[in-house]
Parts: sequence; C-alpha cells; structure tokens
Amino acid sequence: MGESRRTERAEVAALRLGLELGLTHIDTAEMYGDGGAERIVAQAIKGHPRDALFIVTKVLPSNASYAGTIKACEQSLKRLGTGHVDVYLVHWWSGQHPIADTMRAMETLVKRGLTRFVGVSNFDVAQMRQAQAALGSARLACNQMLYHLRDRAIERDLLPHCEREKVAIVGYTPLARGGFMRDEVVEIAKARGRTPRQVALNFLSRRAPLFTIPKGASPSTCGRTPGPSTSRCRRRSSERSIGRSSPARGCGPSRRRRDGHRARAYDLAEYQLEHRVIERVQQVQHQARHDTDHQAI
Repeated sequence: MGESRRTERAEVAALRLGLELGLTHIDTAEMYGDGGAERIVAQAIKGHPRDALFIVTKVLPSNASYAGTIKACEQSLKRLGTGHVDVYLVHWWSGQHPIADTMRAMETLVKRGLTRFVGVSNFDVAQMRQAQAALGSARLACNQMLYHLRDRAIERDLLPHCEREKVAIVGYTPLARGGFMRDEVVEIAKARGRTPRQVALNFLSRRAPLFTIPKGASPSTCGRTPGPSTSRCRRRSSERSIGRSSPARGCGPSRRRRDGHRARAYDLAEYQLEHRVIERVQQVQHQARHDTDHQAI
C-alpha cells in the first residue's frame, strides 16, 4: 500500500469501505511505501471523526534513537494528517540503538500527547521484558506478532507472558498461507453457517489478549474478509484490549443464541448486514472500474 500511484485510488477506496463497515483499527508504518501508506491513510480518514478511529504506526529500528524516534513520530503524524496516533510501536528489535533510549522517547511522546499508548512489534519475551524495564510510568500496551493457523509459535511462551502482564497481542497476516482453507476449518464453517475466514479470525482472537488485523488493500478484500460478527468483535477489542482491559466477550452469535427469539432476530440482522456489505462492495468496484475506464480514455 502506498507504493504505486496506479493503485492509490483503489487503496483509498478499500480503507474507506472498511471504515464504512466499522473496521476502525488502522495499522500502518513509516516503512510501508516509504511513508506512502501513511499518506493513503490520511486521504481515507478525511471527514471521519478522529475519536472514532484507532490509528497505529511504527518507527523503523534504524530511526529508533531517542531523537530519531521523536522525529519519526512527528513525521508520521504529518503524513497521516492527525495530531496523535493511538499506539506507536517499535517495528522490530534491533541492537542499532539502545532499547532504553527508544523507550525513553516513547514516554516523551506519551507526555506530549503525540501517542496515547506505546508498544512493540516482533519482540520475544526477553526483549519485551527489557523494553518494559526501560519504561518508567508507561506500560507496554501491545506486541504485534505474526499469527495465523499455520504459525502458532506465540502460543508457547509469548501468549502466556502477555496474559500475565495484561499486554495485548495484535496478530498480523492472520489469513496467511491459506490456513483458513484447511479441511477442519471449512467443515466448521459449513456447520456454523459461516465462512472459513470468519472461523479462522474468531479462533485467532479466542483468548483475552488476542485480536487480529487482516490486510485489506482492495475493496473486494475488505468486503469479504471479516464478516459482520467478526468485524464487530474486532473493532471493540482494539480499544479495550490495548486500553488495558479485556476485549469484548460474547459479541459474536454464541451468547445471543441462548434465547431463541433473540437468535432469530440476530440471524436476520446478520443476513441483512451481509447483503448491505455485498451491495456496497459491488458499488465501490463498479465506481473503481468506471474511474479506470475514464482514465484510459
């Protein structure tokens, strides 16, 4: 995202569609498209109330000195067109700059109101402990990690650690390598009347610290990935999990199905919402094709 002017319009449309569907957690980084992804986000969020959005971006380890972290955050905010982000992360561990300097800069950013929370990405347990020890009054809010059905390594040590420390784990690329198309997942989806993607995403966010951030770079992807119940769970959990409390529980269909009448009303609402999503995706795709044809002429 943000790497080509040719795809810029479709990328902005994808983000806007996601926002329209209630997916308000936006994850980006200064590395993505050399700042281009942040500029795409700025276009997409124009006109949306800032307090309705949850924006996350990251500093490159090569920029993560004390002064470099602060400068990188200021530049990201300028590209994003906002006065603050909700979470600012170190993109991955590196010995290039002392972690103590990076974390000291993170605390300064919190005090200046440039970020609400601070966190890390791709850190193991030992690295998380060093980062937290370098912080004073602030706490690590989250660790963004690779997590999908074919790579569940974080469940061994990292997930128990984050549960104890009340740190959120944000799973990126949760639909990678086609894990959601495994036979068992497909069978569960058919039995529950859901899609394999919905089943996978709900499983990967089944424990309190966990939630996922599927990528959506095109309108069609945004429209089909989350599904109504999953999208509602995820947009609640971003704020609650990173905001130091547990993500919403029981916001999918299972709790409501305890009452037959409420279950039927809920199923109807889900059905209607699903059709509104499809219709909106088709409208956006039609407009994108029209714009492309117009440019070609």
